[in-house]
Amino acid sequence: MPGLDLEQEKSGQTAAAHGAALEISISRQDLLRELTATQGVVERKTTIPILSNFLIEAEDGRIAITATDLDQSIRTSAAAKVKKPGSCTIPARKLYDYIKLLADGDISIKLLENHWVQIRSGRSNTKMVGMARANFPQVPEFPNASVTSIPAASLRNLIAKTIFAISNEESRYTLNGALLILKAESLAMVATDGHRLAYIEKEGESLPNVSGERKTLIPRKALAELQSLLSNSDAENVEFADDDHTLYFRIGHRVLTSRKLTGQFPNYEAVMPRDNNKFVVVRSEDLMGSIQRVAQFADERSGAIKLRLEQNELKISSSSTDSGESEDTIETPYSFDPLVVGFNSAYLIDFLKAIGNEGEARLEFKDAQSAGQFRPEDADNKFKYRYIIMPMRI
Repeated sequence: MPGLDLEQEKSGQTAAAHGAALEISISRQDLLRELTATQGVVERKTTIPILSNFLIEAEDGRIAITATDLDQSIRTSAAAKVKKPGSCTIPARKLYDYIKLLADGDISIKLLENHWVQIRSGRSNTKMVGMARANFPQVPEFPNASVTSIPAASLRNLIAKTIFAISNEESRYTLNGALLILKAESLAMVATDGHRLAYIEKEGESLPNVSGERKTLIPRKALAELQSLLSNSDAENVEFADDDHTLYFRIGHRVLTSRKLTGQFPNYEAVMPRDNNKFVVVRSEDLMGSIQRVAQFADERSGAIKLRLEQNELKISSSSTDSGESEDTIETPYSFDPLVVGFNSAYLIDFLKAIGNEGEARLEFKDAQSAGQFRPEDADNKFKYRYIIMPMRI
């Protein structure tokens, strides 16, 4: 019937207008690399099914892959042979798991009717059930104004030295991220969970478009994603921008966006110890070994261990009614008044992991009731790193 043909033709035009005709060919390695980079953002358990999907868009010899959980998004791209430009959405986890199992070579992806997507590679032929492109949320575009270029290696170090000190308590909203502090000549990052605080600063940087001080609170989830992207990129710089609601990070051809954390970060400068004049310097490896051994016998809930400083020795001990007691002694120069102070062993281990098991650690104290300050004993280091822990009553 002619009327039916006309109807089909009209629907075909509509499909093309929505860019629905997608047909591409891409190397498995290139596709898998970009799918891997976007995995962290995909919602596993979501009440909004479209968030479990990747958006794939193809035009001008490239495909763009987008994933979002509404709080954050990653958009990445790769070269591809685009036979027909268009777009589709594909279940992210299923696509990733399937592509991983294919042999190297070219993969063709073609959009079929009813949002089904055909994937062919060698002798493998699979059809996956997608969803309508129109359901996929709008992802914010990277702005062109007030972009700052941050050295990737410096940012990676800042995150590694602070991310573990971020609070996990949802109720402490402003502590669920780290504060990035940009100045024209330096960058710093600080994180705290109320029991400990990690602060790191790198001076001698030249940051464009930064005048005065620019403070930005970055959510933990975004920092973890940034950490992952930075470890899988050889980009030398990260382009950073923000607007009223969103943070933007461009690393090479990948863009991470994150919803901003609002609220006032605590006055961290007021917490920094000023007069911790008793100190001891210990090899990091020795201290780590002692704490790990002794912590086996600490109270499971508190993880509390005792540091006792006496003439030229540091004693680390713990005891609990359930598991027993343990003590390790490290010989090291110490000539101040004797001191006994308790700390959460996990917090100390986090610090020693962050500075690496090389070199020496400097432990600075005032008394048993005041916060201890810990830092790497390395005068040549370009990074100033300080880690402050509140003491525990034992």
